Amino acid sequence: MIEPDLRDRLLSEPELLLEDRDVMNALIAANERAMGSNIVDLRGIAMERLEARLDRLEDTHRSVIAAAYENLAGTNQVHRAILQMLDPLSFEDFLKTLATDVAGTLRVECVRLVLESVQPEDSPALLRRLGDVLYVAEPGFVTDYLAGGRNVPLRPVVLRQVQPDNDALYGERAGWIRSEALMRLDFGTGRLPGMLVFGAEDPHQFKPTHGTDLLAFFAGVFERTMRRWLS
Repeated sequence: MIEPDLRDRLLSEPELLLEDRDVMNALIAANERAMGSNIVDLRGIAMERLEARLDRLEDTHRSVIAAAYENLAGTNQVHRAILQMLDPLSFEDFLKTLATDVAGTLRVECVRLVLESVQPEDSPALLRRLGDVLYVAEPGFVTDYLAGGRNVPLRPVVLRQVQPDNDALYGERAGWIRSEALMRLDFGTGRLPGMLVFGAEDPHQFKPTHGTDLLAFFAGVFERTMRRWLS
């Protein structure tokens, strides 16, 4: 017999049983045993299927929430990096901030700004000061590097593992940069294009299957800031 106190509580709060999955499964199993093995309980089968569907929905719900939190964290990360990028008051400090504060916030090991120039050898002093960040290349370098030697339509943001011939761009870091995010930059009419590069040691940090919306937004802010410096 059920204890009177427990019986009274169950009668007054029957939802306690309904909300406990283990108890409900035990009650259903007991009911099936009472009916015997020669009776098919269609209601029980339907409940099992509904329970399986509920489990799948809960798994999907958890996955959606996890993805939403990840997207929110990524958005906040990019916003912080943009604010750090807008702080410097000189072009030299602007580029140095990219390699330090912005790189740390975005959790990348290398940041490179590629500028095309008709006569790249004319800026040795600037390269000596900012060689860890700035890379001056010949016209056409950005398009060739983004295409990776293939005849494909160019996208504004390319995520991929690092190509074998990346020594020129990454220099001493070429041996341990495994994946990269490449953002094509438009500096306006009459100016050669540029490219912003994020290099990561993790080969899976930047993959073609990842979304590029946040990086495209960052690149948009960056190229507008660069237009002011270049003017």
